[in-house]
Amino acid sequence: MYAQMVKSEATNDDPALLAAFQARIDAGEKIEPKDWMPQGYRKTLIRQIGQHAHSEIVGQLPEGNWITRAPTLERKAILLAKVQDEAGHGLYLYCAAETLGVSRDELTEMLLDGRMKYSSIFNYPTLTWADIGAVGWLVDGAAIMNQVPLQRTSFGPYSRAMIRICKEESFHQRQGYDIMMKMAQGTEAQKRMAQDALNRFWYPSLMMFGPSDAESVHSAQSMAWKIKIDSNDGLRQKFVDQTVPQAKYLGLTIPDDNLTWNEDKQGWDFSEPDWTEFFNVLKGNGPCNHERMEARNKAWDDGAWVRDGLLAHAEKKRAARVAAE
Repeated sequence: MYAQMVKSEATNDDPALLAAFQARIDAGEKIEPKDWMPQGYRKTLIRQIGQHAHSEIVGQLPEGNWITRAPTLERKAILLAKVQDEAGHGLYLYCAAETLGVSRDELTEMLLDGRMKYSSIFNYPTLTWADIGAVGWLVDGAAIMNQVPLQRTSFGPYSRAMIRICKEESFHQRQGYDIMMKMAQGTEAQKRMAQDALNRFWYPSLMMFGPSDAESVHSAQSMAWKIKIDSNDGLRQKFVDQTVPQAKYLGLTIPDDNLTWNEDKQGWDFSEPDWTEFFNVLKGNGPCNHERMEARNKAWDDGAWVRDGLLAHAEKKRAARVAAE
């Protein structure tokens, strides 16, 4: 999902090994954890997969506080299932990152001390029930657009994890669109609520694909390594082209006065997001940055006794095996 954070790194690896590695990538082979890989490739994957995992976990927070407030028992059950899915996605991704030699604890510590980020979209508040619909429709819709190509990414564990994640994200997008449909077809107040949610989440959703290709100076290497499959601008255009007809079907209006159909490119022309806002949110100055990080720090601190107990139990079992040998 979160192309906005991907960076590449230079490497001083042996040129012959690099050439052989690139030949495998170009041939469409999957790179597995025990295979030789450039240090830059490994570091880029750790960053991308780790930040993707963090985003799945932090992404539970804007929706989790609506589980008890959902309007019906069915909606509560659906939202609960979705939030559980997001926890599972984080688990798959942390496990994929661990195959690269970094532990889940290390990844979490990098998030908590600011060395890793998560998707900027989760720093916006969910103020109404319609926002839960907008998150499912727009945010998960953008996630699918980002993640479906990652099923073809060159690193095997990441590629395989994305297969199940994408299937579940498709369910998430449909449930969000269903909420928006019910709201748009409801009372005038409900339709206004749906339009308001669209207005607030439209541009943050466009930001999910990362800065424009002209500003994304590290994308070339990530695409050469097939860690990143499509360009930021290409994915953003595809998302807009898919979403505009959906909004029209709902009877809602995309909040963009410059939105026009371009016959030549067979797609929609649209306004760029406010990239100053995007980078400001990434720096920690968004509406909910402090709240999200406070929640993650609290979870880490509150879970210390569980981690300590599991480690003590594992050490006890290891000692018993050694004694029996």
